[in-house]
Amino acid sequence: MPKMKTKKAAAKRFKKTGTGKFKYKAQGTRHILTKKSAKRKRKLRHPGVISEAEVPRLNTLLPYA
Repeated sequence: MPKMKTKKAAAKRFKKTGTGKFKYKAQGTRHILTKKSAKRKRKLRHPGVISEAEVPRLNTLLPYA
């Protein structure tokens, strides 16, 4: 049986934690930062965690993560 291919777009966006959860960087942090409040930018710094319902789908996209 051939190896499964990793979806490279997903590999660049998600990282698997030691407990099997997936974390991601929040959107909206790249440009047009002047109109965003300091509070909003501060909250965007922290990584988000994917919900448990989406984890099986990400496991198919990232079989070796």
